[in-house]
Amino acid sequence: MKPVILSAFAAVTPVLAGFDSWAPPGPYDVRAPCPMLNTLANHGFLPHDGKHISKKETENALFDALNINKTLGSFLFDFALRTSPKKNATHFSLNDLGNHNILEHDASLSRPDAYFGNVLAFNQSVFDETKKHFTADIVDLQMAANARMARILDSRAINPNYTMSDLGDSFTYGESAAYVAFMGDKNTGTANKSRIEWLFEHEQLPQHLGWHRSAETFQQGDLTRLMDVIRNLTKASFPQEFAARMRKRTISHWGFN
Repeated sequence: MKPVILSAFAAVTPVLAGFDSWAPPGPYDVRAPCPMLNTLANHGFLPHDGKHISKKETENALFDALNINKTLGSFLFDFALRTSPKKNATHFSLNDLGNHNILEHDASLSRPDAYFGNVLAFNQSVFDETKKHFTADIVDLQMAANARMARILDSRAINPNYTMSDLGDSFTYGESAAYVAFMGDKNTGTANKSRIEWLFEHEQLPQHLGWHRSAETFQQGDLTRLMDVIRNLTKASFPQEFAARMRKRTISHWGFN
């Protein structure tokens, strides 16, 4: 069998789910602006093609790979479903999450703003700006807060179409909390910098760097607590910017704050 045929066959062959099973996306697979969801698809916890993902698949993937409570997994699935272009959708695909200004937002930690390019594709230059704020081998929530706000300030300064919805703003706190908690310790709010960088840059679980699935279940209360910490650190470190943003916000009806 010719190599090109072998490559095509591999591209459509399902990937077994597991920590030791990993394959990059093939030419017919889709991916999201979220490095963690892409990682779960690359490992096969989510469908490797990234398409037509059900609530059960989402709940199981988040629990099996990251020990996320299935109630929280269901909650996150419901948000993802909002991005589907199909009316009354019951499934979503990873690339649906790239529909701009629903969950996807400007000032991503690792993707360009929609004004500048493909929000689904990892951008090393953008992430290099983010990780300048990881100033020690152990990343804490203060560094995560600084990185988040720096990306917002930079995006706001250079993007003439900069937008940030209330929901997108809430998700920026959640995203920052998540990469620290899932690559490190939710209780201390710290994570090894090398693991975070590996996740973003390779979309692979960094087991070779000592990462393993947490024995403690991650629940809604954990997410809320960590988001609140990052929000308070932001308020303390960037009081003028924080106050200005709060003046512009309306009351959230999304239940994510």
